[in-house]
Amino acid sequence: MFTPDTLHGKSILITGGGSGLGLAMAKHFAAHGANVAICGRTEEKLRNAAAEITTVKQPHTLVLTHSVDVRDYDAVGVMIQRLIREFGSLEGLVNNAAGNFLAPSEDLSPNGFKSVVDIVLHGTFNCTQHVGKYFITQQRQGSILNIVTTYTETGSAFVLPSACAKAGVYALTTTLAYEWGVYGIRVNAIAPGPFPTEGAWSRLMPTQEIQDKYVKKVALRRVGKHEELANLAVFLMSDLASYITGECVTIDGGERLAGGEFNLFATEFDRASLKQMFYAMKPKK
Repeated sequence: MFTPDTLHGKSILITGGGSGLGLAMAKHFAAHGANVAICGRTEEKLRNAAAEITTVKQPHTLVLTHSVDVRDYDAVGVMIQRLIREFGSLEGLVNNAAGNFLAPSEDLSPNGFKSVVDIVLHGTFNCTQHVGKYFITQQRQGSILNIVTTYTETGSAFVLPSACAKAGVYALTTTLAYEWGVYGIRVNAIAPGPFPTEGAWSRLMPTQEIQDKYVKKVALRRVGKHEELANLAVFLMSDLASYITGECVTIDGGERLAGGEFNLFATEFDRASLKQMFYAMKPKK
């Protein structure tokens, strides 16, 4: 479906691009002709990711990294200006940076709720507004892609901060798709289902028993492959999708049809056992 120059002439920033699905998308963008920038909070992780991207990129493309906390509005602005200077322009943004953890909602701390909302919702706004202002003032058409979840509309047990934040990102997607459409700016979203990653998957699905129960509720009876999501992202960021905006594409093997993503914890385990398990999953200080 794609050629090595499908994204030729485009420079794309992927937040949270140092690992997992962000890195998978960055590698696919570079392999299909785009200049790629990845950002995150850990420089070493970004350097390692950039080395991976370099092995698959097209010869004429550039790979940049930038260490930043997307919650810092001013720091995000500095990053965007630097990328524009070094690339010469910017045509795309993928808001992928996120945070999530499992917890009974009655046990959530205010800081726990705030930390996820700040990264997911405020971080997405910070990056989107800076890039959007650039597109508008420079009269450049561009594409923004937000990574949401399959439970933005249904909600899901035990991930209240993520559900609230991702629902906000979905509303941001549809709102700006219409408001900024007059400028030729496309804004879309992808809602991934189960795509195992070293970080989030190990925290949210910590045991083989839980993983097996979860996969049984997926209609296709398997988890997703990173390249499957990355191919969808390439399409949505390319000119092949030039008339698609305000859309949220779910890619989950039919998992959402069984209900909220983490609702199985409520139906398969008693609450006391759940709380013990969630406590054991907390990072040790």
